[in-house]
Amino acid sequence: MTELSTPATPAQLFAYLEELGIETRTVTHPPVFTVEEAKRLRGQLPGAHSKSLFLRNKKGRMWLVVTLEDRPIDLKALGEQLEAGRLSFGSPERLMSYLGVIPGAVTPFGAINDHGQDVHIAIDREMLDLEPLNFHPLDNTQTTAIGSDGLVRFLEATGHIPQLLEFAR
Repeated sequence: MTELSTPATPAQLFAYLEELGIETRTVTHPPVFTVEEAKRLRGQLPGAHSKSLFLRNKKGRMWLVVTLEDRPIDLKALGEQLEAGRLSFGSPERLMSYLGVIPGAVTPFGAINDHGQDVHIAIDREMLDLEPLNFHPLDNTQTTAIGSDGLVRFLEATGHIPQLLEFAR
């Protein structure tokens, strides 16, 4: 893994995934900052696409919530489901400090930079039934496809056992 003081680069992430025996496929594209931009610019990239929300509560606990990109999110209901209380978005400084990414590049791959396992990771349960899953590899100018088993294996290797979230259909 990486030094505590500097966030991992995409190249270091890919090397770590390879070390774990996890296959991925990455494409490069113009930078995207929102789901809407991603839909416009990604072309016909196969697989499930996501949104990743970096959240915190009043006590300073943090969550990375990863859902299908079109999933409506009610922060109040999500806070109840996570037993977190009232949730709000974490600051860009906190995001960089814990996950090593900027807004627009939020990704479960940021777990590689959370050496203290301070960020709780919660994943939309429905995503794990889809293949492949697409995420930014710490950089919003790329998208990396990974199998759901590979994602879970990566998260567990970084010390993050993901909580699975059920959403009403």
